[in-house]
Order: sequence, then structure tokens, then C-alpha cells
Amino acid sequence: MPSSSLLLVPPHVVTYKSRAGSIRVISWLRSSDQRAEQKKKKKKEMTESSTAKLLNGDACHPTSNGKNHASKNGYVKNHCLFQQSQKYHRLGAKKQNGTINSSLYKKPYKESYEETPLLVAVLTYMGYGILTIFGYLRDFLRHWNIEKCYVARERDEQKDFVPLYQDFENFYTRNLYMRIRDNWNRPICSVPGAKMDLVERVTYNYNWTFEHTGKVVKGVINMGSYNYLGFAENTGACYDAAVEATHAYGVGVGSTRCELGNLDIHEDLEQLVARFLGVESAMAFGMGFATNSMNIPALTGKGCLILSDELNHASLVLGARLSGSTIRVFRHNNMQSLEKLLRDAIVHGQPRTHRPWKKILIVVEGIYSMEGSIVRLPEVVALKKRYKAYLYLDEAHSIGALGPNGKGVVDYFGLDPNDVDIMMGTFTKSFGAAGGYIGGKKDLIDYLRCHSHSAVYATSMPPPVAQQIITSMKVIMGEDGTSLGADRLKQLSENTKYFRRKLREMGFIIYGNDDSPVAPLMLYMPAKIGAFGREMMKRNIGTVVVGFPATPIIESRARFCISAAHTREMLDTALEAIGEVGDLLQLKYSRREQPGPSLGWMSEESLLQD
Repeated sequence: MPSSSLLLVPPHVVTYKSRAGSIRVISWLRSSDQRAEQKKKKKKEMTESSTAKLLNGDACHPTSNGKNHASKNGYVKNHCLFQQSQKYHRLGAKKQNGTINSSLYKKPYKESYEETPLLVAVLTYMGYGILTIFGYLRDFLRHWNIEKCYVARERDEQKDFVPLYQDFENFYTRNLYMRIRDNWNRPICSVPGAKMDLVERVTYNYNWTFEHTGKVVKGVINMGSYNYLGFAENTGACYDAAVEATHAYGVGVGSTRCELGNLDIHEDLEQLVARFLGVESAMAFGMGFATNSMNIPALTGKGCLILSDELNHASLVLGARLSGSTIRVFRHNNMQSLEKLLRDAIVHGQPRTHRPWKKILIVVEGIYSMEGSIVRLPEVVALKKRYKAYLYLDEAHSIGALGPNGKGVVDYFGLDPNDVDIMMGTFTKSFGAAGGYIGGKKDLIDYLRCHSHSAVYATSMPPPVAQQIITSMKVIMGEDGTSLGADRLKQLSENTKYFRRKLREMGFIIYGNDDSPVAPLMLYMPAKIGAFGREMMKRNIGTVVVGFPATPIIESRARFCISAAHTREMLDTALEAIGEVGDLLQLKYSRREQPGPSLGWMSEESLLQD
């Protein structure tokens, strides 16, 4: 270091005069202890400031051009009432997704996620490990033609071509899924209502192929279909109206809505959907999956940010990826995780350029079909308003199944439909039909009519399907002149509470919200996935079993879907069979204290009404 003469300067700066006569300024490197102390003090100040903002309702919003009260980053403060969150606890439950702001809820919000027992988790990993080892052994035997191979393979003549079949990527399907494949894709030969008839089939090569025996298994109680309100039926008003529409319009249209496929029945359907949802306008699509995957790319693009729940449906994930937007995932139903992403998005902006995002779109579902959980919509709406983001709500499973009027999760929480920017749902569940819809402002729907791939290129919804939706929706709204819709909504709610409560009393671990008609029963171990489905089928109960990769590897489950068409006798029969299979397979893992004995039929009904 050249000779220099120290000057009187603030303590954090040192200046020196070099031989060339120029003045140099360097930062004084504090000792490590002093730097750590200052960092700790700064972090404490930031935490106190953030807490004060949360309590006072301070939020940062973008300002319009020409406003002279904006700060340097273009954001101003706005005050609103947003009280401090309070923690929500349940005995025996695993850690909840953050805290719950109880002041935003008009009714109790109860969800249960009991922790996986440690021994069960260890045995589950061991089970997958053993299956993997035997899978590699069987692949070795197939390679040397010791075991007959039913797997698709590349021909030797094509070994130098680009491979069409990735052998390693299909290891799970080949060696694990194939063992229990008989639990899925069973042919149904009747209306999939509360009961159904199945085509009997057998396999002679360990589920690689199946043969039909010509026999029919009749009267199987259907605990797997999304027939929440029981409109999957071949009698009644919906059936009669669909038959009349078939005679009047035919089965198909053969054109897109933009060309010659726009019928008056489609216009009537969209007007009814808008009125049912309480929004300005709505648009119907012929496929529920495409409603998400083809419309999200029309709403966002490069320079936009999508904040997606980690358990969102594959259609939402695909739509987000096709849009070209930046995607960031927050923990399931965790408002702290979502708010952190929103704060970071506003503070830092886009990567590299740090310009503000063109749009910030929050994407959530009403009911998550694999977890049985209900979105914490009041808190999502509060955050959306606070940070000036847009909200995309997928009500595929919640529309018709939740709320006193069957209008979905918005109706369930008593919120204003205008607080949700894009309301999406499907007609494939509660309405017993097919297709989907998007509702919102008229400007939004007019834009989608011209820019949505699903609207411009897809064939119009078949008229009989549209009529099925119109009739069932009018029944739910009570516009058919009967109380059938209200009765079915009440029956679904009672059946849901009764079925979930009975399963917990038996000692099973049940995930999700108490009001969700989707009830996942935890199986955990891979060997019990197939065993549970087969044992239930022996007792004439049709169930859906789910495992990895559709769920986390140690959280395999059986998923029950409750319907208003289920009678109490059907539910009791299913519960008895579930109890027997649970004892046989040792599935009663719950360690929470069980309530006292049941109080009888009248007491149960009065408790449900309360």
C-alpha cells in the first residue's frame, strides 16, 4: 500500500492520498463481529417493519403513470383491515400449512392430516426397495430370455435409429404397476350411478393381458365415481331432456363455435352458467382438461408470473407450461409460502431485468381431488387484493358439491364471485355430463372467444350433453319447480360427514376437510394398494386405489367419492366391508383418541343438522 495521509472521515470510510496526488476512497472492512451484529440488527428491524405492515394492513401496489405520490420503485401504500393470523392446532394432526386467519372465515375451517407413523414409513420404503430389487432381477431374466417378455422393445434392425421406447423410464410401469394393474380400467356395462355392473375379466400372464369371461358382476356399490349429486342416471328429467335434444339436434355438431357449430342451445347454456355463478359472462367448452390447458396460455405469456399450488391438477400444470410464463410453486394451501412469493415478485420483479411483471396470476383449485382438502379461499382473495394479483380458481370438484346453493367454494365461504377474476369449472362431476366452463367479466370472455385455442379449434359441445347440463343446473337452482336440487345438496353434505366420521371412528387415517366429498383413506405400503382393491371387489364394493407417482411415495391411498345417490344402507355396507378389509390388512394406523360409542340414528341426524 502506498504511503497515504489519513483524513477525518466517517467511521465506515477511509481515504488516502496516493503518490499520484489523487484521492482514493475505500470502504472500511469492519471486523467479523461488528458485521454480524449489524446484520442481525438490520434483520430485526426488517422483521419488525414487516410485522407492523401486516397488522396495519400496509401493502404495496403499483401506481399509474403520472402519480407524484409514488416512491422510487413505483409502489404506494394502501391501508386495509387485515388482522394478525392466529395459529390453528389439532391434536394428533401433523403440522398444518402455516397459520389460519380466523377473522376471514364465517364458519369453522377444519382439515386433518395425521402424521405418517414412523414404522409405517420405514416399512413402506423397504417395500419399494424390495420391489425395485426384484424388478431389476426380472429385467435381467427377460434380457436373457429366461422369463417371457411382454414388454415393447426396439427391433434389432432399428438399434441405430432414434429410440421410440425408453426402457429405463418404464421400469416402474413394467415391474411395479403391472403387478396391480387389475385394479384399474375395469369395463363398466351400466350407468355409473350409486351402483354399477362390471364386466368380469381374468388374466393368465400376471396382468399383462386380460380376457373377458362373458359374465357380469352386478350391483357393485360405486365408491369411486365423481357423481356427487347423482345426476349420472338413465331415468328422470335430465335423461328425458337429453333424449329430446338428441332428436332435435342430433348427437354431434361437426364444426367449431367460430364457424357453423354455434347453436342456440350453447348460447342458452352459457347464459345459464353465468347466472348460476353470479358473473357477467361465461363460456362453455367441450372438454374439461382442455378448458385449463388451452385457456391459460391465452391469458398469460412471456413476462408474466404464475404462482401455482404444488398439488394443482395436471391440466393446470400443462396450461402453465404451454403459456411460456415463469412458474413458481408454493406449498399446498400454505398462505405464508404464497405471500412470500408475492412479496418477492413485487420487490425483485423479473429475473435479470428486474422489470415489474406484466401479470401475476395465482392458480388454485376449489377441492383438491387427491387430498380431499378445500382451498383457503378467503385468505387467497385477501392476498390477491393486497398485492394486486389475478386469481384463477379451478372448481372442477367443488362446483355443485360445496356451498348451501351448490355454487362451489365461493358459495361455501360466502364470498363475492367478483373477487375471483377467472372462475373455471367442469361439468363432468356434479352435473353428470362433459366439458368445462370459464366465467368472469364480459371483456375477459369476449377475449377468450377470439384467442382461446379450445374455442377456435375444438369442436362444439354435443347438444345432448349441453341439454344435460342445462337441466341438471336448473334442478340445482330450483328452477324446475321442485326441491330435488336442495334435497340432493343436503343429502350429499350429510353423507359426507357421516362417512368421514365413521371411518375415523374405526381408526383409519383420513385426509382432507370435513366437508369434502373426497375422502382419502391412507394405505401407505405398495403391497396393500392392490390387496385393498381386490378385497373390496370381492365384497362387491368398487373403489379407486392410488399410488406413486400420483401421490408421494409413502402416501398411497384409497380414494372414496361420496354421492347424494348413496343411501345410508349403501354407506353402512361399504363401511362394514372397509372395516373388515382394514382389519385383514392392518390399515387402522390412526393414533388419535377415538370418541365414545355412537348415539344412535336420531342423535346422529340431529348432530349432522347442527
